[in-house]
Amino acid sequence: MDVLSSRVLLRPTDAARSQAFYRDVLGLAVYREFGPPEHRGVVFFLGNGLLEVSGEAAEPPRGLALWVQVRDLTAEADRLSRAGVPVVSPPERMPWGLLEATVADPDGVALVLVEVPADHPLRVDVRPPG
Repeated sequence: MDVLSSRVLLRPTDAARSQAFYRDVLGLAVYREFGPPEHRGVVFFLGNGLLEVSGEAAEPPRGLALWVQVRDLTAEADRLSRAGVPVVSPPERMPWGLLEATVADPDGVALVLVEVPADHPLRVDVRPPG
């Protein structure tokens, strides 16, 4: 397979509600919108990828979690909590060294918010000197 592009497709139970959540509450930037106004699809920038929220499903998505790296985990978790977003698990350092918290979108999809501490191997420059 020669992959040229990719994105996560999310089919919520209420597209307008979920699009408003990702755009207005999370603050994701819009990459593009498509389709007629009554069935609008929205594609959001999601770090180094894209998230398409379009169509509707009879049941909430199951088994899906989005991993989202943020600069300040505590500030984001507090901001989202004040905005009424359910905090499933508060910020904590995980055994693998990352700081993580989990919040939920309107359908209960888990958003794992991650901060990479300065001393974590994902941030430490491991190139040999020279």
